[in-house]
Amino acid sequence: MTRPFVLVAPNGARRGKADHPALPVTIPETVETAMACRRAGADGLHLHVRDAAGAHSLDPGRYKEALSELARAVPDMAVQITTESAGIYDVPAQLATLRAVAPEWASISVREIARAPELIDAVYGTCADNGTRVQHILYDATDAALLQDWQARGLVRAGQDDVILVLGRYATRQQSHLEDLAPLLQSIPEGAPWMLCAFGASEHACLSEAARLGGACRVGFENSLTAADGRQHSDNAASVAALISQLERIAA
Repeated sequence: MTRPFVLVAPNGARRGKADHPALPVTIPETVETAMACRRAGADGLHLHVRDAAGAHSLDPGRYKEALSELARAVPDMAVQITTESAGIYDVPAQLATLRAVAPEWASISVREIARAPELIDAVYGTCADNGTRVQHILYDATDAALLQDWQARGLVRAGQDDVILVLGRYATRQQSHLEDLAPLLQSIPEGAPWMLCAFGASEHACLSEAARLGGACRVGFENSLTAADGRQHSDNAASVAALISQLERIAA
């Protein structure tokens, strides 16, 4: 097994300093975290930005500032922006962000875009026109079936095949279980590029199994603050380092 691509998701839309003092909220904190995670071996960063009050934001100006600072500080690190609604943004706002930022890479929740069927074509067409790589977020087999329908109808463009499987988002206390991976993996087309993220203390175990099966890994405080023994990681870089060490042991 070769070591898979590792994407770090250091904050997410909802957690803050009360959850962990090392969770980055501001752009400078996110850049500092990115640098530490790159040194620890992360290949990419899943980017969330916050507003002045620390709340989730899709503001294009904040995204452009963050992307510029990250390009300066970690030029060899891939950066993916989120379009997550977090119960705040509708599909027109998500589309407006994609148009204004024109990122190199973006994650898009299939079930969120499905809220506005009339805009599906525009969302994926905008990404195609801007050269934005798309990673579709799939929570379950229903999401996967919806994506395949859009692909068959040509709404999702050729080459927009990447998916991230979210294991345990709706589980009790958001604790992922390894046995749930196989059914979710079976819901996507064979050969589709895929990544996994998982919640709770079994995060690294789930990601290690994903790597063994040929998937990429997303790790970080957006999904889990704790190691398998329940103790909190000191910061995102510590979680990245622990995962990569585990992956390297498996590969050996």
